[in-house]
Amino acid sequence: MGQMGKAVFFGELLMRLGTKRYERFVQAREFEVGYTGAETNAAVLLTNFGVDTYIVSCVPDTEIGQACVNYIRQYGVNTAYVKRLGKRLGTFYLETGASQRPSKVIYDRADSSITELQTGDIDWDEIFNDKDWFHFSGTAPALGDNVAEVTKEACTAAKEHGLTVSCDLNYREKLWSPEKAHSVVIEIMNFIDVFIGNKEHSQLILGIESGKTDNKSDKIDVESSMTVLQKLHEKFGVQHSAFTLREDISASESKLSGLVFDGGEFYHSRTYHIHIVDRVGGGDAFSGGLIYGLLSGMSMQETIEFATASSCLKHTIHGDAGLMSLNEVKQLMKEDVSGRIQR
Repeated sequence: MGQMGKAVFFGELLMRLGTKRYERFVQAREFEVGYTGAETNAAVLLTNFGVDTYIVSCVPDTEIGQACVNYIRQYGVNTAYVKRLGKRLGTFYLETGASQRPSKVIYDRADSSITELQTGDIDWDEIFNDKDWFHFSGTAPALGDNVAEVTKEACTAAKEHGLTVSCDLNYREKLWSPEKAHSVVIEIMNFIDVFIGNKEHSQLILGIESGKTDNKSDKIDVESSMTVLQKLHEKFGVQHSAFTLREDISASESKLSGLVFDGGEFYHSRTYHIHIVDRVGGGDAFSGGLIYGLLSGMSMQETIEFATASSCLKHTIHGDAGLMSLNEVKQLMKEDVSGRIQR
């Protein structure tokens, strides 16, 4: 068994085509290619921290599909459970914003490989044998009724094999409506031990009220987030639920903290004031950091500090993946935020 346990991730693999030099889509004459996926980003982070990780997904049986698998392999994630299926790899285009101009994402994911996946296609019993953790995000069941059924199938098998199941709600309005998301996610919630998200999406998708009506405020309301976390625990019985609390100053600047509830107490991390290099994948790094804290037996306060520090550092790294070492995250937790060159 791996030193830190073994974690399985299920979700779509994508090609990221990003504009360079902060260019707009309409002026771009070239795109930078990367390969990504919410669950894969979390897996890469955990691999850096010494956890054995496995991604379950689909890519087309083409050179593009192979390029995607090769890209992920370089970070040490096990790709043995990536099926060759379908005709195309899902794509998204990223225009990186700056200052007052927000970043933009255009999805081109229709009819991608994973949308052809059916229940029974994946041998979950084989995959979950001797594993410890199963993670997926809300973007997986958003890809179609069949993928939602496969997600449920995976959760059922994970529970039978005694794995801890975590979900990052990760709501994307460009993929599905709040009503559709509610009808699917509500059925999956009973499987989830560790729930990750934010207050707004939890209210929108799960219908949990905080007693506050103002969701548009720029200021972070820790109290109302605590209310929603407590109600999540009461309604669905999740063991741990965690939110990122973000105050966006501009596309280039943000304040970030984390909050977790273990059914008894709340734990709030310190707040980081971040100058953003690349925001995409920041939430995935939070998920990966939280999973690591819980897998490695950190205290709850340490776990939320570790998850938030992981997310903070990811915001400073170009690309989707959190390419930090364990020591770098722990160094940040020790409050070495000077940015001095380490010689």
